[in-house]
Amino acid sequence: MPDAPSTAPLMRLRVLHLEDSELDHQLTLAHLQHGGLDAEAVRVESEAEYRAALAEPWDVVLSDYNLPGFSGLDALEILRESNLLMPFILVSGEIGEQVAVQAMLNGANDYLLKENLARLVPAMLHAIEGTLAQRARQAADLALGQSEQRLRELAQHLQASVEAERAAIAREIHDDVGGSLTALKFDLAWIERRATDPAMAQRAQGALETVSMAIESSQRIMHNLRPAILEQGLVAALQWMTHRFERRNGVLTSFRVSHEELPPLPPGVPLAAYRTAQEALTNISKHAFATRAEVDLTIAGRVLSLEVSDNGRGLSQQDLSKARSFGIRGLRERAAQVGGWVDLSSGASGTTIILSVPLDSGGDTEAGALDEAPSRDADDPTSWDML
Repeated sequence: MPDAPSTAPLMRLRVLHLEDSELDHQLTLAHLQHGGLDAEAVRVESEAEYRAALAEPWDVVLSDYNLPGFSGLDALEILRESNLLMPFILVSGEIGEQVAVQAMLNGANDYLLKENLARLVPAMLHAIEGTLAQRARQAADLALGQSEQRLRELAQHLQASVEAERAAIAREIHDDVGGSLTALKFDLAWIERRATDPAMAQRAQGALETVSMAIESSQRIMHNLRPAILEQGLVAALQWMTHRFERRNGVLTSFRVSHEELPPLPPGVPLAAYRTAQEALTNISKHAFATRAEVDLTIAGRVLSLEVSDNGRGLSQQDLSKARSFGIRGLRERAAQVGGWVDLSSGASGTTIILSVPLDSGGDTEAGALDEAPSRDADDPTSWDML
């Protein structure tokens, strides 16, 4: 007794069928309909027709192996070159095992023999399901990549904004606080010279010492906010930083450089290198319990490398994975702004941080804008002569 016709709604699919036999095409359509598919199938048999048809959306490609002027493997390669994520099933009456294996290795979803098409519909549905899942993964990866890019751009924008805000604050300290303290120091010195009462002279001297310490503190704050020493060059800035670090923390610190005079550096690179060394030395003073630190600046093969190492206790994986530990992450984002990267290694013998920046990369203009020459910006705090 013949099977009763199915009352279930048919699944609609668009099928691109590479087949030079109209009879085999109709036989394939019959199998699809019998399997519950309402297939809108278009038959093509030449390479030109196939390439033109790929401009349209299809749910699946069914391909014979022997076609006029080209083969099913050629059709698969054309599909791969088009970067279309579309299921491809090889259906042939004369396909050997070696050809079938090669087709699967080249990206075919399945292969079938024309004499046994009972598996055609399940194979198609499985291939389509797999392709839809792959498309979903690609879309998710794309969305994730776009989200990461937006976060990276936001981090870079925040970094540039922080530097601009630091420069503005340092400028105000220089113009307002520094100027007022300097004027006060002159007045107190004048009072001390003219005081006839020894007690008044002593109080004036004490006030002078307090104001002098306040001026030194304001200068230190300005240096931390905006390193005006960079105006003298990166080498001079790092020499000053390491000397000051050794004097303030009692950690024997050496600085070595491959070139006494560096070639012109792209915008943003000197500040990125300076901030990397500053962050690394700050971490050494706070966490490393080190007795020795080394800072090496080299340029080789058009790559600038800044290496900061110590002989401290090292960093554990727990230290690196702290939820609110943003120091290393911030360094990596800063390096990325100028086209570089940061490598970190740590163990029982100490910690090493290496900043690498290819000097042929232009870097990020927003971050680099803060390093422009003072002639381009009359308010650039790197030209402050007081610091």
